[in-house]
Amino acid sequence: MAKFSKLFRTAAMVGLTLSAITLPVAGGTASAAPAAPPAPVVTVKAPMLSPAAKMTMMRNRGTVCVNAHVQNIGWQGWRCSTNRRAAVAGTVGQSLRLEALAVSTRRAGGVCAQAHVQNIGWQRAQCTGRTGTLAVGTQGRALRLEALRMTARPGVCAQAHVANVGWQKSQCAGRNGHLQVGTVGRSLSVEAVRVLA
Repeated sequence: MAKFSKLFRTAAMVGLTLSAITLPVAGGTASAAPAAPPAPVVTVKAPMLSPAAKMTMMRNRGTVCVNAHVQNIGWQGWRCSTNRRAAVAGTVGQSLRLEALAVSTRRAGGVCAQAHVQNIGWQRAQCTGRTGTLAVGTQGRALRLEALRMTARPGVCAQAHVANVGWQKSQCAGRNGHLQVGTVGRSLSVEAVRVLA
């Protein structure tokens, strides 16, 4: 009888424990299973600077170079602004989305950039470090880059070519050093970017 009583108590405790696990709580039901961890933030590694880009940056320390990772193409190669001529990365007229953008500069103060990416939203800002190079967006996930924020010295300008819109008005970093190109909340991909230093 004592064994039966102990078995009954153990079964009752197990039943209470199981019912507590599945009792409704505010906003849903409790669960004994741990919540799945959030997806890791994928960081994009900028490609190495080409010899031509290094040479351009050595000749003019104010130069900004860009390299775009484009749908079906991959990394295009470094393009640098020179003699007040903009560096253009991406494609126009091919309906190919920009997925990531790398920026490199040796200018004092550097550059910071932040990308708004499809299904992710605004990513954490990246700044040019000791290497003078940063990369934003994603690679290998087929997600469109929708907008780009940059912080740079006054006079740095950027312009985006957006799907179904075309070239937007050029935006320049003012006294606060901030500029933003592209669109947010419209599900439109940036297809190309012009950067002028």
